[in-house]
Amino acid sequence: MTTPEAEQPRPEARLEQAVRAAEQALIEFEIAVETFRVEVENFSRLHHQKLGPMYARLDELEAQIAEARAARTGDPEDARKAAEARARVLPMPGVEELFHGWMDDKGLFPEAVAMLTDQPVQPPERVRPSEEARKLYRELARKAHPDLAQEDEERARREEFITRVNAAYARGDEALLRELAEEWAAGPAPAERPPSPSEELYARLEWLSQRKELLTLVARELEDSAIGSMLRMAPDDPDRLLDEIADKLLADVTAREAELAELAG
Repeated sequence: MTTPEAEQPRPEARLEQAVRAAEQALIEFEIAVETFRVEVENFSRLHHQKLGPMYARLDELEAQIAEARAARTGDPEDARKAAEARARVLPMPGVEELFHGWMDDKGLFPEAVAMLTDQPVQPPERVRPSEEARKLYRELARKAHPDLAQEDEERARREEFITRVNAAYARGDEALLRELAEEWAAGPAPAERPPSPSEELYARLEWLSQRKELLTLVARELEDSAIGSMLRMAPDDPDRLLDEIADKLLADVTAREAELAELAG
């Protein structure tokens, strides 16, 4: 016979529900932040590859215009400005690493020159995960997230696995994500979490809250960055935004070239 006391829910039951809900909410937030971080990195790469040569050409034209103006006026202040403009475009050691493969210490690569002169050029590599890759990534992140582990050994296993998942997603490697999904399905099932005392559950909630605050700062930095702000302007069609910026830069290049020709004439 069941006693009234036995039918009463355990005091920790509602707290355990709150912890589970907070864990799932944090995982979804981490997935959203990581997804946006990958999008920002990919857009930044495309931005540098496609628009970098145009920015470099504008800097070079600005230096030439300043030098031509200084030569015409003989004004020491114009000469100082010309020297500063030239210093901004002087080659630097290791510049190829800084400018993502379109410029080295000798100047622009042929592909960059072709882009500026409207000649055919190999399009930049696009690393944008497919919808299937996004789906696989979200499923794996939800199933294998380290925050679902209670034992140190299990957490370490999950962290190592999620690191490989993140790397595959950042490369848009859908095939590897499928292999990782199969690997996880064949691995050991997550251990059932035993009931925890109220004090431990409260500590868990506090940790989850602190983790959420940290991720909020990361998300805000991504959103407030120059590339993040640009990406938010056209989240569904970032290529169109790049094309619009490229058109404006080409117009600026044409205007500066005309100004330089006038000074030289």
